[in-house]
Amino acid sequence: MSTTEPWASDIEYTRYTLLFIFACIIYSIIGFSWGALMGGISDFRHFVDHRLHGDLIVRAHTHVNLLGWVEMAIFGAIYYLVPRLVRRPIYSLKLVKVHFWMHNVGLVGMVVLFTLAGVIGGIASMEISPDQVEGLIHPYLATMGVFGTLVLLANMIWGYNIFRTCVGWRKG
Repeated sequence: MSTTEPWASDIEYTRYTLLFIFACIIYSIIGFSWGALMGGISDFRHFVDHRLHGDLIVRAHTHVNLLGWVEMAIFGAIYYLVPRLVRRPIYSLKLVKVHFWMHNVGLVGMVVLFTLAGVIGGIASMEISPDQVEGLIHPYLATMGVFGTLVLLANMIWGYNIFRTCVGWRKG
């Protein structure tokens, strides 16, 4: 194996590393805008703060920022740095691709379902009992858990791929 920039000729790897960075930028704009709207529009802020399950909308915002903006930036940076640090290509480009798409599908699903459950629960809480609201939003939250599991699995794939890239780096 060559020890001279093994990542330099892999256009697809560079493309996916940049996709993590681009996703980071998109999620940061969404998250920052969402936060500004929650803080700046008093009716929205009141809904989020005082309606049953309005806090789920805050959770959606938090997940956009943490799993979208922050994690995507970290993934992109580590995918960029690790091959250079250990002077070898990433263990599996296929796992990078699976990680990217699985993480994004999982995150978008989580955010959409958190938001839907928060809006539906908040509106319904004006008309029906808390127990009925719980029954109404339960399917959304259960499905959200499936999408959260996708994000967790994507992160485990990332960790495995980085670990395998680094193992035995001195032998290279």
